[in-house]
Amino acid sequence: MSATDVLLDGFDRVEQAVTRVLDGLSTDQLVQRVGGSANSIAWLVWHLTRVQDDHVADLAGTDQAWVADGWAERFDLPLPVADTGYGHDSGQVAAVVAPAELLLGYHRAVHERTASYLRELKAAELSTVVDESWDPPVTRAVRLVSVIEDDLQHAGQAAFVRGLLP
Repeated sequence: MSATDVLLDGFDRVEQAVTRVLDGLSTDQLVQRVGGSANSIAWLVWHLTRVQDDHVADLAGTDQAWVADGWAERFDLPLPVADTGYGHDSGQVAAVVAPAELLLGYHRAVHERTASYLRELKAAELSTVVDESWDPPVTRAVRLVSVIEDDLQHAGQAAFVRGLLP
């Protein structure tokens, strides 16, 4: 098994977790916020997908699916088109309203772009430094693992919120 196979498996696990958490939920359930202010399932899934889309597109040197494939228009959120959800306040979290089918469609489109990128990635490219603003500098492999880790944490948060739904 190659390093890219391991990364593909990690992103497959994210996609599976997202599919499970969205299964059978209504839009009303997706936007419920524990305690009235916690992140909703809709926001968590949208955010983890936006981050994956943003980071992998940057690594691949491609446009994000969000814009290139028309997902921003389909979601029609009252947020800047480049927004990924980082640092959102309560009002911005509440603004992310979408049905499960739309969230899952966007996530699957991003997942397929990610998988295509990884299938073409050469092992030697994993050690390329992609961000020197950190100490130590961030390699392509570290960035990809970071996205998987962040995505799985948010998917786990969404699953937790789902477990609290009435």
